[in-house]
Amino acid sequence: MPAPPPGPGVQPPFPAPPVEGKGKRLGWGLGIGAGVLVLVCGGGVAALIGLGTSVQGALDEQAHVAVDDYLDALKAKLYDDAYDQLCGQAKRAESASEFRTRIEGEQRITDWQLGTFNMNTLTVPVDATYEDGQREQLEASLDQNTSTGAFEVCELGE
Repeated sequence: MPAPPPGPGVQPPFPAPPVEGKGKRLGWGLGIGAGVLVLVCGGGVAALIGLGTSVQGALDEQAHVAVDDYLDALKAKLYDDAYDQLCGQAKRAESASEFRTRIEGEQRITDWQLGTFNMNTLTVPVDATYEDGQREQLEASLDQNTSTGAFEVCELGE
């Protein structure tokens, strides 16, 4: 005959699962999981924003160097150097001698401030000061050299 079942106060052979605080632990677990997800996704978004800013800064710097070098050559009356820095389209439209004749007939830019490079239009605003002190807002149109990837000035105009 089997033994009678134990009476009240007897310990079960295994621990009973806790019932109190179950919802609280579940809430904490979901909250921590959501927090980790936000950090991971937020970090990815922050990385993309940082990368975009970095690329914009690098392109802005390259564009400024191209325009500065071109304007420096014009200011120093190094017209062959300035012509060499023009994009292919500008060189096809005007020979070196035609370029020199046109530039010599224009008033020389002696000082300038460059604005922010526009990636959509490939332009850089130029606040130019001429020999006579007159100031004018110009825009440098750029193109990229297909073999080097460097920016080149195509036109400097209003």
